[in-house]
Amino acid sequence: MLTKFFGLCVAAILILTSPVRAQDSEAGMLLYCGITMVKPMTEITKLFTKREGVRILVSQGGSEDLYQSAKKSGQGDWYLPGEPSFRDKHIKEGLLDEFVNVGYNQLALVVQKGNPKNVKADPREMLRKDLKVILGNAESGSVGKESQEVLDSLGIYAEVVKSSSFLASDSRSLMNAMKKGEGDVTLSWRASVFFGDLATKLDVVDLSPKVAKPQALLLNLLKSSKNPELARKFMQLAASEEGQAIFRKHGFLDNKTAVAR
Repeated sequence: MLTKFFGLCVAAILILTSPVRAQDSEAGMLLYCGITMVKPMTEITKLFTKREGVRILVSQGGSEDLYQSAKKSGQGDWYLPGEPSFRDKHIKEGLLDEFVNVGYNQLALVVQKGNPKNVKADPREMLRKDLKVILGNAESGSVGKESQEVLDSLGIYAEVVKSSSFLASDSRSLMNAMKKGEGDVTLSWRASVFFGDLATKLDVVDLSPKVAKPQALLLNLLKSSKNPELARKFMQLAASEEGQAIFRKHGFLDNKTAVAR
C-alpha cells in the first residue's frame, strides 16, 4: 500500500544580522523556498543581509504546501517554487506579484552510488521488476508534480505509481530515503544530489531535455510584502551574475540557459 512519506517538512533558517538599516530588525523578511533551492538561496540571503542589514527567515518545504502557508498566513515577501506551474496555478488568487527567473531545475533519475543496477537514462526503467522505486507525491511538492508530467508524457505514470514502494512528500524525503538505501531509483531534481554528503552516496543519471525539460525557477514577489522596494532589490541580486554564480555552484542551470520551448 502506498503511504505518504514523512509529510510536510518545513524548517526555518533564521539569519541574524547587524542592526537593521532598511527595515525594522524585529520584523525581518520572509522567503518561502522549495527545498531544492534552499542552499543557493540561503547563501544569497546572507549576502543580502550583510549589505542591507535586514534579517531573513527562510521557510522551506514542498512548493504547494509553502504556497498554502503563505496564503493562509498573509505574511511573507517572496515565494520560490520548484517549477513555474505553481505560479500558473495560483496567479489568479492575487497573492503573487512580479517575478524574476533565477535559474532552472531539471529532473533526473537518481540511483545508488556506482549505479549497481545499471539503470539507463530512460524513465521507463522505473517499470523494471528488479528495481525498488520511490516516487514524489504530485500533491505536495514540485518534484512529484514534474515526475507526474514526465511519466504521463510516456504514458506510464499510473503504472509507476502502482509499483512504487511509497510516495515521498518532497525532494528531501526522496533523498533521505535513497541515502538510507530504501530505493534503487527515483526521479528527483538533479541539484538535490549536491546536498551535503549525498554525492558520496548517490549518482545522477541525466535525462535528455526532450524527456525532462528544464523548469524555470521563478522568484515571486508576494503582495503581502511590507517592503516591496527592498524585496525587489533582493530579487535583482538573486537574478544577477553574482547570484547566478551561486546557483551554478549548487548544481543548477543559470537563467541564461537556452531552453527549447
